[in-house]
Amino acid sequence: MTAVTIPDLHEKKARGEKIFGVVAWDTPMAAIADRVGVEIVSVGDTVGKNLWGHDNPLAVTMDEMLVVTKAVRRGVKRALVSADFPYGPLQEGVDSAVRAAIRFVKEAGVDMIKLDGAADYPEAVTALTRAGIPVWAQFGLTPQTALAMGLPYENQAGSAANLPATMTERMIAEARMLEQAGAVLLDFTNSGPIVGPEVVKAVSIPVIGGFGGGPWLDGRIRLSSAATGYSVAALDKEPDTYANVARVIHDALSECAADVRAARQIKGQPGRT
Repeated sequence: MTAVTIPDLHEKKARGEKIFGVVAWDTPMAAIADRVGVEIVSVGDTVGKNLWGHDNPLAVTMDEMLVVTKAVRRGVKRALVSADFPYGPLQEGVDSAVRAAIRFVKEAGVDMIKLDGAADYPEAVTALTRAGIPVWAQFGLTPQTALAMGLPYENQAGSAANLPATMTERMIAEARMLEQAGAVLLDFTNSGPIVGPEVVKAVSIPVIGGFGGGPWLDGRIRLSSAATGYSVAALDKEPDTYANVARVIHDALSECAADVRAARQIKGQPGRT
């Protein structure tokens, strides 16, 4: 089993091969994704909202992210493991960002750090690079940048709004700046089919996207829960996903409960006939 390397991802871009990453927050999901053959397993601070029930994603702490990242690291043998900064270390300055990144490397064994809103912090990208820590730099249209740009974040259908053609030069400039700062990968949020391909051609490092991305990018990143239908909402409405894991779990637990209440042996326990 050959471990994935960052040069491998660069070679994939050069050959026109797509890169796939999965966001995971626990050991079993990380191990399953690794068996699939994904190139990246990303530990997102989205764990706060999607797994822990926080209304505010800013509630996730650095210590919590380290616990989750350690769990993911234990499940991954070949893919690159990336971790998001929670809100705080990057905003507190370059020294704080470097200290936090070193903790992720030393305590959780990550292969790279993902910096959200990196276009506003190119000095942090450079500092982490100098410290020998690869950076996956995020930029593009977020709720905050949409407000600053005077653009809608969502279209009339409630989905992510694509960047208009007028933003092409700005996005190319940001992508090139982050590449020059030392980023090894880019995460282009809400790229859209107009701006996205131009940015991909403008830089030599892979441009990967999740929300609002598409096949025009060098690769895609997807929440494991979103790809599999692992949410309470999937119990009420069939999700547009590759599976409905929530329904499978619901039905399995219901069957297990029925066995217990009927005084039958539970599946998988010794003594079952």
